[in-house]
Amino acid sequence: MNHTLLIELLTEELPPKALAKLGAAFAAGIVNGLKARDFLETDSVATTYSTPRRLAVSITKVRAVSPDKAIREKVLPVSVALDANGAGTAPLAKKLAALGFPEVGVAELERAADGKAESFFYTYTAPGSQLATGLQAALEESAAKLPIPKLMSYQRPDGSTVQFVRPAHSLLALHGADVVPLTLLGLAAGRSTLGHRFLCADRAHAVSVAHADNYAEVLAAEGKVIPGNEARKESIRAQLLEKAGADLVLMPEALLDEVTALVEWPVVYECRFEEEFLAVPQECLILTMQTNQKYFALTDAGGKLRSRFLIVSNIETATPEHIVGGNERVVRPRLSDAKFFFEQDKKKTLEARLPLLKNVVYHNKLGTQAERTERIAVLAGAIAAQLGVDAALARRGALLAKADLLTDMVGEFPELQGIMGTYYARHDGEHEEVALAASEHYQPRFAGDALPATGTGTVVALADKLETLVGIWSIGLQPTGDKDPFALRRHALGVLRMLLEKRLPLALSQLLADTAATFAGRPGFVDPSADVKAFMLDRLRGILRERGFSPNEIEAVVAQNPERLDDIVQRLEAVQAFAALPESASLAAANKRITNILKKNEAALAQVAAAGVNAALLQDAAEKNLAAAVLRVQPQVEAAFAGGDFAGTLKTLAQLRDDVDAFFNDVMVMAEDLALRNNRLALLSSLHGMMNRVADISKLAA
Repeated sequence: MNHTLLIELLTEELPPKALAKLGAAFAAGIVNGLKARDFLETDSVATTYSTPRRLAVSITKVRAVSPDKAIREKVLPVSVALDANGAGTAPLAKKLAALGFPEVGVAELERAADGKAESFFYTYTAPGSQLATGLQAALEESAAKLPIPKLMSYQRPDGSTVQFVRPAHSLLALHGADVVPLTLLGLAAGRSTLGHRFLCADRAHAVSVAHADNYAEVLAAEGKVIPGNEARKESIRAQLLEKAGADLVLMPEALLDEVTALVEWPVVYECRFEEEFLAVPQECLILTMQTNQKYFALTDAGGKLRSRFLIVSNIETATPEHIVGGNERVVRPRLSDAKFFFEQDKKKTLEARLPLLKNVVYHNKLGTQAERTERIAVLAGAIAAQLGVDAALARRGALLAKADLLTDMVGEFPELQGIMGTYYARHDGEHEEVALAASEHYQPRFAGDALPATGTGTVVALADKLETLVGIWSIGLQPTGDKDPFALRRHALGVLRMLLEKRLPLALSQLLADTAATFAGRPGFVDPSADVKAFMLDRLRGILRERGFSPNEIEAVVAQNPERLDDIVQRLEAVQAFAALPESASLAAANKRITNILKKNEAALAQVAAAGVNAALLQDAAEKNLAAAVLRVQPQVEAAFAGGDFAGTLKTLAQLRDDVDAFFNDVMVMAEDLALRNNRLALLSSLHGMMNRVADISKLAA
């Protein structure tokens, strides 16, 4: 019979940050174990449950007995199984007995090819196994493979020592309405579990589950426990939104996940703190509430912090005054600490802190944070000059950008670095762009993060990331495999996004050369610019793939080793439009052929190209027509390219298809006459340069 299977392991409170992974792994291990043993139907559905005190899984349509199976067993090679007279040997009889078929004779065996020899095989039907047997093995396998952060050792009442993530108290195992006789961690399976420690109606908070199908409903109704992790999370989310009213609730998913793993029956209550704390930067208050207390801050529609906040409790009561008051008392010292740090930090300017950066080691091979700050300031000034940004502001912003690392607030909350620098710079009377550069120079911090909004912030952000890339790479700590301890991939992506999305007219090689120059005089410094550029172009390929461009289209542009990225997207869009033209395939193939011919004649090419095409040496009608077409089309191509019309540039080339095809059909490029050959190479070189102004269209050839 097929019924729903339910397995629940009740424990002491599980580590909240690991709960979701433990629940998923527990369920997946059992499901996979049963599937491998053929106890599941193709449409069986598994539901994972996890609370602070339990790991559980419910699986529909689980067989009580697995199906019989036809098994084809290899017995022995024929040469071993038969003697010279064709009779069965003693080894054959011994092997059959070991397999459990002592009465089987030679005539009942199948003789079949086995590689280069022949062997005997025996096919028999193995009866299915009972669910209890297969489930016991699957349960033990699942428990053994759980991603447990740290094992605990504890003693069972019988004195035996057990190791698990937390002490286990009961095992529930039901197949439909029947208990499955299982054991685990010294526990025997039954149909009972425990409800909420305080809210369950039964004084011993015991809950009996009559049928596996009713687990979640019974546990919620009688035990005051919502067993589904997602169901609890969505209940919390809905309650938070309801309590917030017209305000906005700050509920990062990581905080929601952690709070969900701390409660079995979530109830949201509203609390308040004194208005005077709102004088402290709200980022500080929000962070201390979220990090230290797991509270949810509220803001108005404009993003300004409210003096009320929301808590998630594991207790439901009509008189929550004690719960609310207790949480308000707990948060007050935290907010007072934040206020104290802020007031103390303001007594000393960021500029006054700069000498102390000499005491902070950035890397023993790259010097102190003070030396790094000087490098970033020099580089920021150079980049600012290229972009027309105020170089003095850029240098000032770079000098002060790391100073908040030495403040008490950032010492307490490292996540606020940059944010506090902006507040303190404003307090010190610095220019607004200098103040904003303190926070903006960290942007983008992650994929999808906003880019710096100001010119100064952009320049300092570029300088900061480039200095890290070149410096760390120069000491041999570039990313390897999945290891990237200095987040060089993220830094490279940040630089690329700024160049692309802000369309900055900066050359990659020049940026890297300027960066390397800031390390001049550093003992043992080896310029890694070439490797860093190749690394960045690889990251660029990834960015462009995410934007929907094909690998061939990307290579058509990136294979040209571009210096500036401000027009890359426009070039790719032009390549896409060109690829859609009926002439594109023929021209791409021709361009690929031209590239190969020119590559084989590189030695003579420089001289040939400089000499140009000699009209007097054009003999065949096809080469004359192509030369004339090139002369006719070239001004159009140059005009479109100069105007930034990349799509128009490539579309103009479509006019050449017939002449190019005729040339390769009728003309022998590598003529025996050297002058004739060189003239034809010069014609192809001229055509090649024109065809590849926007992109290397040969990359579009299949």
